[in-house]
Amino acid sequence: MSAPATSRNTPSTATPPADPPATALPGGATTPHAPPDPVSAARPKLDWRIRFGALSLIWGFSFLLIKVGTEGYAPFQVTLGRLLSGTAVLAVAMAVRRERPPRGARTWGHLAVAAFLLNALPFSLFAYAELSIPSTLAGICNATSPLWGMALSLVALSEDRPTRRRVAGLGLGFLGVLTVLGAWQGFSGLDFSGTAMALLASLSYPIGWIYVRRTLAGSGSSALSLTGGQLFLGTVQIALVTPVFTSFPGGFPLLPTLAVVALGALGTGFAVLVQYGLVAEVGPTTAQMVTYFIPVIATTAGVVVLGERLSWNTPVGALVVLAGAALTQSRRHSTGSGSEAQP
Repeated sequence: MSAPATSRNTPSTATPPADPPATALPGGATTPHAPPDPVSAARPKLDWRIRFGALSLIWGFSFLLIKVGTEGYAPFQVTLGRLLSGTAVLAVAMAVRRERPPRGARTWGHLAVAAFLLNALPFSLFAYAELSIPSTLAGICNATSPLWGMALSLVALSEDRPTRRRVAGLGLGFLGVLTVLGAWQGFSGLDFSGTAMALLASLSYPIGWIYVRRTLAGSGSSALSLTGGQLFLGTVQIALVTPVFTSFPGGFPLLPTLAVVALGALGTGFAVLVQYGLVAEVGPTTAQMVTYFIPVIATTAGVVVLGERLSWNTPVGALVVLAGAALTQSRRHSTGSGSEAQP
């Protein structure tokens, strides 16, 4: 529900790794493949496994929070509240760490595009999608981002070369998508518009990080500064659109309001800070494994908390999608290279 860099100066909301594609996460986040800022690299007090579990839960519950939020607010209002809360958290973090906002009109222009692709567009699409599809399906659709990323990187990034393993991963992953959607039944009972919006949101993430990789690497600003600026611009974009398509809410129902605030403050703001610390301590390969827990948690939360129905093909297809995603992110190293294959 909102992401990382090839260099220290690339925003954490769109990480293009050196070889395998970054893994898109809820909120436009992808797993960082570069060290975060030195101040965030200080050894944390909590064991990394606890923070890893917390991050998995926060992002896994994002889709449930979106569903609850849309029960009291229009989708654009959910997105606006989410971005406001997330931006506030990062603004406080920047103030504490004495980070300066990014400089230069060119940088802010690129951040505006990144904010649209990585925040405003996918956040809104997921919110609209969950008006008609279960949160479980939205969470599984989000897991297709690595597949889209791999397919796009083979075309857009010359350093990403197709291998048998990656091609097999793409094929396996999209076979999993067809399984989730019940293709053999003619997609019976499937809400096409909602599912299409969720898949489009997942596609938006890798498009965004490819754009960031090409435009913002080496900008001279810290990752936290760029991410804060990006969320701020995403907030402005949605703030301009929301009054056009929605009316002012007649009230502020407690549960949906809490869901939207938690979605932004935890899933879009606090989670990014936790993510920085994980990458600094255990490295990107281990940190990005959080991706494989998100659809599992999202599915469990939707079934247990919201009472959503679950057919056998949904969890089976989700496992196939995750297996395919793992293959697309793997690479072989020559013997004696001194490094391990990345998942």
